[in-house]
Amino acid sequence: MTTRSTVFKEIVSANEKYASDFGDKSKLALPPARRFAILTCMDARLDPAKYAGLAEGDAHVIRNAGGRASDDAIRSLVISHKLLGTNEWFVIHHSDCGMQLFTNEIIGNLLADDLSTAQFDGKKWSNPKHGGGSVAGKFIHWHTFEDNTKSVVEDVLRIRTHPLVPKHVPIYGFIYDVKTGHLDEVTEATAAGKATG
Repeated sequence: MTTRSTVFKEIVSANEKYASDFGDKSKLALPPARRFAILTCMDARLDPAKYAGLAEGDAHVIRNAGGRASDDAIRSLVISHKLLGTNEWFVIHHSDCGMQLFTNEIIGNLLADDLSTAQFDGKKWSNPKHGGGSVAGKFIHWHTFEDNTKSVVEDVLRIRTHPLVPKHVPIYGFIYDVKTGHLDEVTEATAAGKATG
């Protein structure tokens, strides 16, 4: 018999409770009711349902490390519009993002040395163990960044100029403040994402 972790048991238990009162959620339509999508970071401090006032079925939420406009994020946004009818998109990065704490070179070197979790002392990353790494991490573009505002503008522009993104879909740029819970608009990004069709 497989031993299950405490987290595994907590997730299964929480799901049983949730499913026991599922009610009319089974009747939710496949397309999002409010016809918009959010691209945001996977950071556990961000809860798009709370900061954007979402209920189940309202919107698509696409998450990755940094909330970056990677090929896969754009793939999801295009599907969101083309097949499921979203007509507005929000790119939402956040303050104190971990993607600002390392570079492609740093993570590539850490992974080449060892695959276990690294440590950060506030200034530098290091591996507590050594050996068993892989150079494969040196061939991935990790989409790290130094300037949060600039990264939001870059991502909105990357989406806006993608050949599969319709010109009539507005794209807005924001930074979520993890200290206050506020969404602060990046006006340069929103201007760059303005609908033109």
